[in-house]
Formats: sequence, structure tokens, C-alpha cells
Amino acid sequence: MNASDPLTDPRRPANGVSHVAGALEPALSNATIADCLDATVARLPDAEAAVFVEAGLRWTWQELQTRSDRLAAALLKLGFGKGDRLGIWAPNRPEWVLAQYATARIGVVLVNINPAYRLSELEYALNKVGCKGVISAPSFKTSDYLGMLQTLAPELAHCEPGALVAARLPQLKCVIRMGDARTPGMFNLPELMAGADTESVAQARRIGTTLSCHDAINIQFTSGTTGAPKGATLTHHNIVNNALFVAAAMDYRAGDRLCIPVPLYHCFGMVMSSLASAVVGGTMVYPGEGFDPLATLQALHQERCTHLQGVPTMFIAELDHPRFAEFDLSALRGGIMAGSPCPIEVMKRVNTQMNMRDVTIAYGMTETAPVSFQSGIDDPVERRVSTVGRVQPHLEVKIVDTEGRTVPVGGTGELCTRGYSVMLGYWDDEAKTAEAVRDGWMHTGDLATIDAEGYCNIVGRVKDMLIRGGENVYPREIEEFLFRHPAVAQVQVFGVPDPRYGEEIAAWIVLKPGAQATAEDIVAFCRDQIAHYKVPRHIRFVPELPMTVTGKAQKFLMRQAMVRELGLAEAKTA
Repeated sequence: MNASDPLTDPRRPANGVSHVAGALEPALSNATIADCLDATVARLPDAEAAVFVEAGLRWTWQELQTRSDRLAAALLKLGFGKGDRLGIWAPNRPEWVLAQYATARIGVVLVNINPAYRLSELEYALNKVGCKGVISAPSFKTSDYLGMLQTLAPELAHCEPGALVAARLPQLKCVIRMGDARTPGMFNLPELMAGADTESVAQARRIGTTLSCHDAINIQFTSGTTGAPKGATLTHHNIVNNALFVAAAMDYRAGDRLCIPVPLYHCFGMVMSSLASAVVGGTMVYPGEGFDPLATLQALHQERCTHLQGVPTMFIAELDHPRFAEFDLSALRGGIMAGSPCPIEVMKRVNTQMNMRDVTIAYGMTETAPVSFQSGIDDPVERRVSTVGRVQPHLEVKIVDTEGRTVPVGGTGELCTRGYSVMLGYWDDEAKTAEAVRDGWMHTGDLATIDAEGYCNIVGRVKDMLIRGGENVYPREIEEFLFRHPAVAQVQVFGVPDPRYGEEIAAWIVLKPGAQATAEDIVAFCRDQIAHYKVPRHIRFVPELPMTVTGKAQKFLMRQAMVRELGLAEAKTA
């Protein structure tokens, strides 16, 4: 099969329906995460693996392997074994990276806990997947992590480290704190690693050779914006192969340097950035513990980064930073913009002003490891700024209507994915798993189209689509149009209840620094350019949009605020 031949390329739909398949070459890898790390160390022992700019640390691949294996050995001595769940609750710190590769070495399932979680969310996550232990940072910004753990488990104050018996966290036995300080009832991470001996390190490495690539190794929680978070359970096979294909699509290789301001707890940071670096031997550059546009620009400049990851809001913040022009970004050539729909105008600025001529767009979801579509660096520019590219290797995708029928090419429907990347399931939730994965197809909840050449465009969420007076309205289309207004920096469009039309269109807009605009200006901009029923009825200018940690707009919060402000009643549904 020749994927470059338009007549035989399986990425193009056949028979006029929106059903595409990825190339079958290169073959899928059966390596575990530890196998990948070891292979890179064998090839590039003294090459730089990771740079933590804020912490002032630099590790070679040999050093990263040695340190993570010592942590693996320490975990073995604490009684952790294959299949046990260990939470990691921290921002982008060096210890996070060590935990990622240490747990993979011995088959412990790493549970990514959102750094923004508070008490009830933390309690739910730890109990839902039965974490035996948790590695925690002391604090980050306004979050006192150790204080929250002590609130949920006051028994820590009087127990020996590793012997926790907590009423509210019945399965949690062990809390490991980062940093040099000591806290009652908790292990000290540097002390544990210092106590790892040669034999326990050797034992950890022996265990690594016995693992299967199909073992569960990671649980990532979905955002939970519409209900309790679900724990997507992923295998080595899922995420190793996804990292390999993502790196290939963005032309990321040994010797390249990837700037990673996206959070490690999320699949963007853990798989598409950290693991992608480990499988090819590129250098990870972490500007700081959390995203800061100035720190990111400084890291790009000082470390001569060749690639940059980010969600659209991060790129906007970097481009609009008042000191942007001070930094030399000439080493940049590519990277990935993903996580939420990319406004076309933003992509054009990234191409030109940031020198990222090879930047790619990626689309996927946590449950599919995560990437299923990605543009290539050799795709026409118009395709790279207006679509999410074509299907990744060894995956199959179709677009279906509400009856489950595959829609014609160009038709709108729900995107479904099948193949190696689909999760094992939601941890301890057979009902939700069965609802999401049917006959091997992951139903994403995203509305999409696939054109005749196989390029995919995400037009919204199934739940975002609104119906105004019988007309289907896709917020993404209106957002793309409003981004053309010279004063608009960010915009989100959503529906609110309306007694006459069922739903009416609302828009929240963040203006560019120093720019001015009125609601009347926005309406005038829309007049005669888009259909009258797509023009927002309610327009609000806000200083910032409510976002998740990963930069996804929380439309449900905007909708709730507008419903309260306008004194609306939710429309009744059958």
C-alpha cells in the first residue's frame, strides 16, 4: 500500500461515505514504556533528556533512567507491585517525569490527578480508582496539596508513614511528599530515593522485562465538565504507539528540543510531549511548573527550542505578550497546537510570527491515547490552518448520524474511532464504558466532517450544537468568523434558553489589549456576512474566559452565568 498515491491512499474515503483508515506502515510497536526508555539510553546516554528551567536542572538520558529506576526501586520496597494504583498530584515538576517512568518500569498504574482539583474532586479520584498511594507536591499557586490531604485524612498526623488507615480514603495507605521537608505520616521522596539499593534497582529492571505492552499502565481522568470525572484506562500499547506516530507527524527527532508548557497530568504533556521525547530521543524543555507566556518565550529563546506544544489560548498569550518581540525564535520550526479548536487567524500568526512553519494540528481525546487525526508538515498550508489533518496510522474513523449510519462525504455527524489507541475502558464503570465504546468504536461526542481527500474538520460537540428556531447552529463556525474581527482576541459562542426560538445565541468576547468594540459593532460586523439566525443575540465583553487547566473553555459556566444574568428558565426537554 502506498499512502502517497491518491488512488490507493486509505486515508481518502471510499464509496462516497465518511469512513477512513490509516496507513498500516510502519508496524505497531509492542514495546513497553521501559523498553523505549532503555533503547533511547542505549543510543543516546549522554544526550540531554530533560531541562527544567525554573528548577535549574538538566538530566541526560542516562541520568533520567538512573533516577527513575531508583524511584521504581523505592516503590518496590514500599510494597507497590504490578497493577497497584499510584496517584501523582503535582504541576510540571521533575518528580512528575521520574514518577512517569518509574511506575512504568514496575507495572504500577500511574493515576494522573489534575493539579486544579480541590477536596471533593481529590477524594473522588483517589477512591474511584483505589489509589494505594499518592506522590504529592507540597503546594502550587493557591492549592495547598498537603493541607488538603491532611483534611481528607487527618489520621496522617498520628500514623507511621505507609501505615495510613483513613476513614474517608480507605484504600490509601501511603503518602509521599516532594521536597526536602518532612511532614507527619508522610514519606519524604528524596529520602526514599536515596535509600534505594543496587539489588532493588536490579529487581525493578527485572520486573520491567516481564511486563506486557497490553498491561494497563495509566489512568487519566476526563475533565468532568458534565458529570463526575471518568478514569480512562490506557496501556503501554496505547500510548507508546500514539507517541511514536505523533512525533513522526510533527517531524520530531533525536537532537530536536521540545518546549513543554502544557501540563504533564494531561495526555498532551504526558504522551504527546514527554513520551514522544522518550521514544525518539528529543530533549524535553519545561519552562516552569505552570504555564506562563513570558517563561515560555524565555525558554524558547534560551534553550533554542525547535518545537513547541500548546493549546490555542497559550499561543495567543505568547503572541500578544508585550515583550514578544524581544525573543529570538528562529530555532523554532514546528510543534503541535491541540486541545481545543484552533482559530485559523491564530494559526496564521503562529506560522509567520513564531517561525513555526511546520506546526501541526492534532485532534483526539484522552480515551484514544489521545491523537487520532494530525496534519502533516507537508500538507498544504490551507489544509493545516483549516482542518485537523488526516487519520493516523493503524486507526479507523467514521462519521455517523444519530441513527448510527455512516454519513456521506462532507456530511456532519459524530466522529467514532477504532483501533489500537482505544482505551481499555473507564476504571470501575462498565456502564459508562459500554455507552462510549460500542463494537470497538469509541464514540467521541465530537461533531465532525471528512472531505473527499480524508481531511477532518471538527465543527463542535454533539452537546454544543444548538437549535435556534429549527435551524442547527454550530458555535465553532460563528467563532471562526468572529475571530476575523480586528478587535477580538478570544471568543466563545454557546446557546441559552429562549421562549420563542428554543435557544438563542450568546457570545463571550475577550478583546485584544487596547482594542475597543461594542455589541453593536459585533452585530454590524456579522450583518450580511453570516446568516441572520447565526448572529449572536447576547454579546458580553469579559476580561477572561473560564478555562480548564488545559486551556479548554468551560462553556457550561458561561451558559450558567448568562442564564442567571438574563433571568432565564431552562427549556423543558422531552
